[in-house]
Amino acid sequence: MDILERIEALRQAKGWSLYRLSNMAGIPQSTLVNMVNRGTLPSITTLECICDAFGISLSEFFREEEPAPTEDILPLYHSLSPSAKQAILSLMRELSFREGG
Repeated sequence: MDILERIEALRQAKGWSLYRLSNMAGIPQSTLVNMVNRGTLPSITTLECICDAFGISLSEFFREEEPAPTEDILPLYHSLSPSAKQAILSLMRELSFREGG
């Protein structure tokens, strides 16, 4: 896992600037800027402050995402009845609408 990439992904997910993250974490903005510009890794103490700002634990920070299921859904879809296929399509449209897609 790339620690700096993970921090950046969490920061962007929150829509925070480096300044906001530094304020939320209670660390100098220069510390974050040096990490980004020089590629230096944070100390454990700094990383704990960053995790606190994001509202996550260190273990959550380092937890790898579960891999996406690799099962191909098309054969399953094709095995459905016409009414079940329509229900699935309706559900997918509804979910897509809710997600803004």
